[in-house]
Parts: sequence; structure tokens; C-alpha cells
Amino acid sequence: MHTHEVFFDETGVHVTTIGLPRETARGEARVALVPLEVAALRKLGHDVIFEPGAGTSSGFSDEDYAARGATSAPRAEVFDAQVVVCVRAPGGAGPATDGELAELRPGLVLVGMSNPLGNPTTAKQVAERGVTSFALELVPRITRAQAMDVLSSQAVIAGYKSVLVAAERSDKIFPMLSTAAGTLRPTKVLVVGVGVAGLSAIATARRLGAVVQAYDVRPEAREQVESVGGKFVELSLDTSGASGGGGYAAAMGEDFYRRQQELLTSTVASNDIVITTAQVPGRRAPVIVTAAMVSAMRPGSIVIDVAAAQGGNCELTRPDESVEVDGVTIYGPTNLPATVPAHASQLYAKNVGNFLGLVLGPHGLVLDLDDPIVTSSLVSQGGTVVHPAVQEALGVPTAGPQQPAFVTTGS
Repeated sequence: MHTHEVFFDETGVHVTTIGLPRETARGEARVALVPLEVAALRKLGHDVIFEPGAGTSSGFSDEDYAARGATSAPRAEVFDAQVVVCVRAPGGAGPATDGELAELRPGLVLVGMSNPLGNPTTAKQVAERGVTSFALELVPRITRAQAMDVLSSQAVIAGYKSVLVAAERSDKIFPMLSTAAGTLRPTKVLVVGVGVAGLSAIATARRLGAVVQAYDVRPEAREQVESVGGKFVELSLDTSGASGGGGYAAAMGEDFYRRQQELLTSTVASNDIVITTAQVPGRRAPVIVTAAMVSAMRPGSIVIDVAAAQGGNCELTRPDESVEVDGVTIYGPTNLPATVPAHASQLYAKNVGNFLGLVLGPHGLVLDLDDPIVTSSLVSQGGTVVHPAVQEALGVPTAGPQQPAFVTTGS
């Protein structure tokens, strides 16, 4: 096993300070550590410093952090910490600005969501600053990593909130309602993409009383759909090869998506609300709902495109905008978890705390290069991009994680 550790002061005593900056990305109301996780990290012997106001938009005051043992410090000092944790690391909300890059110093360990497959140039710029960076969205979906899976924890929130957004904008109520004035039929909801967000959307719509159908390119999703009360939509398509690694869907060819669109048209038209969540890691989201499908829907219908941040599953989606076409509203929110930041931050912070528990040992940063959680999430180290998929996106030869130039205390 290749294990490497760092962070010692001149006396040989282990020192690890974790910095928590305030998020600066537009619309980002979450925070990477909540006070409860600060207390947990303090119990492990780590110091935590935070930028004033870091948790305010999530409902956590500076006094809340101080009460749990964290110390307030100016932003520059926060970035002088050995480890900095954030929600949106440079690249996570688009290409990094000069100001974001200027905050990074050689030797810094950066943990957060940075979208390195979508913004590989920023990943390279971060690497050139001498930063060891981890992208939490690349943590593999394996059993041992479930407690660190930020995509899943945030997708649960996104799926839930997508249904509430649809319900608020709809011209119908969700449940069947029998009154002296007559009976109202339940709203019909179609969920496209049965990952974590899709399953959360199905369950939420069912709890509100809707009749729910769901479609996914992966045939094994049928059992999951039925387990939360939905009806699986089956299309006559060859779906062999549709399941990618790590529990994700694989990208399919253009002919497949064209045939899929043809077969889904009548299903889309028969529903009042369509919620789309289909995404492929590192790729543009597949276009599943066409303009023609939208035109076939009843005026007053709603499309909520949860995949908008990756280009959208609906041909008419505009990120973070509401568009009306032929009486149908298409809305593409790009950051639904940030609209419920208190609980979204609580889940995200728990993921971060569990990840730090893996990579921070009693003597400092531990890089176990035989651990798939470490190698899958480690993007840059030693001045270079070391993640094979990001290297490929940059068009450079893939070599895998490099041996770090750190003091080695393991074997």
C-alpha cells in the first residue's frame, strides 16, 4: 500500500488547520461545514477557522461556529490553512476567475466540488498553483464511499425540491380531491431519469398524491421506480450498454436518442408535469424532451429540467430561466439544493467530514494511492493534473496519480 502523510511543524508536532471560506458563487447559499461537523473535526484534533459570514446564508451564525470551537479569521488567513473546504471550488461554478486562482497557494489541500471534467482548464490552472485538489463529485459510488457521496446527498434535495417547484407553478393540485362540487382527478407526473434525484422526485410526487410514471434508459431501474410507488415506462429500445460504471447511465448514440424521443412523445404529452433528471458524468446531458414534445403537451403543463446545469434534457431549456412555449412552462434550475441551504448544507457537511476522516490521519494528510476513493477524487498534486479522465479532457497522456513529493511515513 502506498501511503503518504504531510503537515508537520518544525518541532515534528502534527498540525492540521481546516479553513472554511464564505461561498462567492452566484446563488450559492450552502456552506461546506456546519457547526456540528466543526465539533466533530475538533474532537479528531483538527483546528477549524472560518471566514465571518460563512454560514449566514444557511442559517448558521458566526456565534454558532465559535460555540463549537471554530475561530473567526479574515478570508486571506482562511486560505492560509493547510486544508480548505468549500462547496464550489474554482471551476465548480464555471471557469475560475483570476481572483479565485490568486487565493490558492502552493501546498494547499482543496476539497470541494470543482467540476474538473466540465472545466478541465481550471483544473490545470489549480494544479499549476501547486494545489492538491480533491473533487468530491468524483467520489466513486461504491458502498464504502456512500457516506461521502455529495452527488447523492444533494440529488435527494434536488429531486424533492423539483416537485415542489412544479407544484407551485402548476395550474392543478396534485392529489385527487372529492368535493360536493365534484371530483378533481390527480395530476399526472412523468419523471425522466431514475437516479437519486429521480427517485426522490417520484417519492415526493407520490406523497403529494400525484399519479407518477418514470422512465430511465437502464432497465434495472424498473424495480427502483416501483419501490417508491411509480409506474415504469417501457420503450421498445435496445438498452444493452446503457448502464455505465458506478451506478450511472452511459452515453448512447444519436440514433438511440432519436428513437427514444419518438417513442416518448405520446407519454410526455399525456402528463401534466415532466421532471427530467437524466445526466451522464462529464458529458452534456442528453436531449430527451424535444420542442415538438413540448408543443404536444396541454397548455398549463410544466417541464422542470433538473439537468439544466449540464445543458438540459429539454431542447428548450435555458439555465435558470423560465420559458413559455405554446402555453407550456419550461424551467431549468441549476442549483436546487441551494434553495434549501440549511438541510442541504447539513448533508454536504457530513459528506465532507467523512471524506476528511479518510484523508486526514493522526499525523496529517494521508494519500493512500491504493484506495479508489482517493484516486478517483484526487485531481491535482505536485503541480500537475493527475486524474486520468481530466488528463484525457485536457488532451495530455494519462499517467494516473503521481508519487507526491511529501515526507513518507508509511510503506
